[in-house]
Amino acid sequence: MLPFEFTIQGPPVSNQTRNRARLQQWKQEVGLAAQARIPAGIGPVPDPVQITITYYYEGDSPDVDNIIKPIQDALNGLVFVDDAQVAETKSRKRPLDGSYQIKGASGVLLQGFAAGVGFLHVRIESNTHNGVLDS
Repeated sequence: MLPFEFTIQGPPVSNQTRNRARLQQWKQEVGLAAQARIPAGIGPVPDPVQITITYYYEGDSPDVDNIIKPIQDALNGLVFVDDAQVAETKSRKRPLDGSYQIKGASGVLLQGFAAGVGFLHVRIESNTHNGVLDS
């Protein structure tokens, strides 16, 4: 199943929001967006993974570190068994109206841009430990 990717229209909800009902709703929306892309009969992966979250935004945007946890929580039991399997996380934001050179863009990412509104692109891959620590 990996790599696995999906998009969801933003804005994301921060894990620090005081509106807990909206946070739960956001997690459900993320789960449904992921579930729509999971092939039939495929279950969550049991191995370590890495996740990359990119928020293409318009206007204001939340801190990139505050959007990670709700997304990982929403993917529990769908993409991976438990978010404790996430060995590496990358979270970033880019203005939607920015100028980008995109090499090797997936169809999923291109569909996100085609919608013309702020969105998140989430990609989950196997995390292969090669014995090298980044500096």
